[in-house]
Amino acid sequence: MDQRDPKEPMALDDEELMTSGNRLSYKDFGFQKSHGFKNFPGCRGQGRAPLVLLFLSLMVFAGLLVAILVQVSKVPRSQGLEPSKQEEIQQILTQLKAGIALLCHPCPWGWRSFQGNCYFFSNSQLNWHDSVTACEEVEAQLVVIESAEEQNFLQVQASRFNRLTWMGLSDLKHEGTWHWVDGSPLLPSFVKYWNEGEPNSSGEEDCAEFRGKGWNDSKCSLSKFWICKKPTTSCSSA
Repeated sequence: MDQRDPKEPMALDDEELMTSGNRLSYKDFGFQKSHGFKNFPGCRGQGRAPLVLLFLSLMVFAGLLVAILVQVSKVPRSQGLEPSKQEEIQQILTQLKAGIALLCHPCPWGWRSFQGNCYFFSNSQLNWHDSVTACEEVEAQLVVIESAEEQNFLQVQASRFNRLTWMGLSDLKHEGTWHWVDGSPLLPSFVKYWNEGEPNSSGEEDCAEFRGKGWNDSKCSLSKFWICKKPTTSCSSA
């Protein structure tokens, strides 16, 4: 059984994920396991699956209509299509394109968008290593912070419910040398985000978390919330 950080406050309104020596499943990571899981990460609850399927059906139907109308609009006037009909078709085509643009969603359901990236804020808790795996399972990374604006956004979200939350930073490879999960080093300009007196590496504290108004080093074996990050998806235009 994982030990709990004695300094860790109780989470509000969220259930702690209990893990054991058994193999972790999609449910353990806080994601809904369903057909096409990797295409819809972050969708939780039975009521969302029909919504996703409806959304896909609308997209496919709209795409087919657009394709048909594009072909019709290219029919030469010599083949008997009146100019007024061409204008009408063009107007319909424009309306359909606008409708598809409104349906476009750059992030999976349940994720938040910020400056070109999508973020998943977990509602359950895992140790640091399992948090890394959870993000990899949805083709993302345990969050790597790349700017002051991103740090501020994430810190606000993590402290909103007084949550202790893992980030993708550790000194597991070399004590005192902090690296992100993508292999990049911690830049000197980010050192200011550590809480006063941190990191202190007390009791093999090799993994970084959001705590209060800054960062703290903690034991990687403790269960905490986590944040996944991946780029937004470009919406293809018809």
